[in-house]
Amino acid sequence: MRIFLAGGTGAIGRLLVPLLLADGHQVTALTRRDPSLLHRQGATAVVGDVYDAASLREVVAAARPDVVMHQLTDLGSRDFAANGRIRRVGTRNLVDAALAAGARRVITQSISWAYEGGDDPATESTPLDLAAADAGRRGMVEAVAELENITAEAPEWIVLRYGMLYGPGTWYTKGGLMADLAVAGDLPTGSDITSFLHVEDAAIAAVKALNWPTGPVNIVDNDPAPASAWSPVFAESVGAPAPPPTESSRPVWARGASNTRARVDLAWTPTHPTWRSGFAGDQ
Repeated sequence: MRIFLAGGTGAIGRLLVPLLLADGHQVTALTRRDPSLLHRQGATAVVGDVYDAASLREVVAAARPDVVMHQLTDLGSRDFAANGRIRRVGTRNLVDAALAAGARRVITQSISWAYEGGDDPATESTPLDLAAADAGRRGMVEAVAELENITAEAPEWIVLRYGMLYGPGTWYTKGGLMADLAVAGDLPTGSDITSFLHVEDAAIAAVKALNWPTGPVNIVDNDPAPASAWSPVFAESVGAPAPPPTESSRPVWARGASNTRARVDLAWTPTHPTWRSGFAGDQ
């Protein structure tokens, strides 16, 4: 297939490009950064800005893609407003360019912690938390919903609702943001439940999604867990002291997510099935 990948040098993109090329696909990758990595990997590199809609249409059209992949984020400086803008405006521009170029399929990165509250891990049929009481969370969920709705304008589409990423290039790795918090003793240790995902498994899922049926898919590991369980394991993996336990009530939305559809129906199996071993293996 001819694939246009937006976010080719991000934490997922840099792992995804070699996988796509190894499978024989032609890859054109958009990056805001130095394209030398993409050149070394063997992809066609395009330096550009997803907010420049006219230029984006030109480069996507030139690639003549069968599939457009959206792996863009803007979280390097923990700027959640900028990340929300990518979800809203960046997705709009990218999908418009994909449709204008005649791409038949769009695959987009989303998240698995935007669901309504509940007691069990959320499934793909669980509604998004659009009525969240907290204004900050509500704004985040609205941006996610807009991203997913725009993606669904494509003839075929997949929304990959990733778990909390860990591994090289993410916040959850040695030298990353959460490692710094661990050293400072500021990791969360309460009852909030998180579903994690190794960045390698995120890239593998994106490749498999080339042939999946239309719809959203939770891409998370097998082991959703409260912060009281995962935070001391993560701290140890980055050489930080175990954080002191704290008591807190769990927000109903902090429930984790189920990967049953991906594993059972779509034959995706995480190579890192649990953060319990994955954190240590990453360092």
